[in-house]
Amino acid sequence: MKASLKKWTEQYGLFLIVLILLLSIWEWVVRQGMIPSFILPAPSAIWGSLQENRQLLFEVHLPATVKEVLIGFVLSVIGGLSMGVAMHFSRSIEKVLYPFLVISQTVPLIAISPIFIMWFGYSIWSKIAVTILTAFFPIVVSTYDGLKSGGSEYRELLLTMGANRWTIFKKIQVPMALPAIFSGLKLSVVYCVVGATVGEWLGASEGLGYFSRRMSGNLQADSVFAAIFLLSLLGIVLFLLIGLLEKQLLKNKIRN
Repeated sequence: MKASLKKWTEQYGLFLIVLILLLSIWEWVVRQGMIPSFILPAPSAIWGSLQENRQLLFEVHLPATVKEVLIGFVLSVIGGLSMGVAMHFSRSIEKVLYPFLVISQTVPLIAISPIFIMWFGYSIWSKIAVTILTAFFPIVVSTYDGLKSGGSEYRELLLTMGANRWTIFKKIQVPMALPAIFSGLKLSVVYCVVGATVGEWLGASEGLGYFSRRMSGNLQADSVFAAIFLLSLLGIVLFLLIGLLEKQLLKNKIRN
């Protein structure tokens, strides 16, 4: 226990010290009137807004955003992994899909979100569509690049031993591609939060993006920052969960 606490302190202690210092300076600057509170509210005001709106935030808006993020992420993972593997196995599929993947990332979300609203209305699926468009690209690219670059020497060795392509894929390429795939997953889950927020901002009746838009219209900066804080916290938690899953899976792979 002490060893784990010491390791955690060594890794995050400096960050926490700097964070506390920045928050203290932020609080002092606002309280001294150097920056108007309607532009940059003090951390204490943001915390007060969280407490004041906790029922609305934690029972209505946060669950709605989490639902959109998780559904979008799961669908992005299924589609992204499938496309990455398909591109790995087929050069023709790669030539067809890769340009479309790049094109999909050149379209600004702010421009295409109204189109999704026209197609899906103000339902949850318009937000999920924006989330998928934002999040699936890093999964596809990391999966494809990880499978493509992994273990050429081992692959040649197994080929000389009579292994087929599926055996090489399962025994060599997938395990060696896992670090790259998980890097894509960690990026993707953060992008899901961004995509869901953009979708809610442009058209929704619930969610943290909708809440922040409504509060900004009322010039309630502390409530806007409270929603931003929850969105940031959600992204951090999901990122850490993917990181824990990665460590556990890679540890099991090493043991086996």
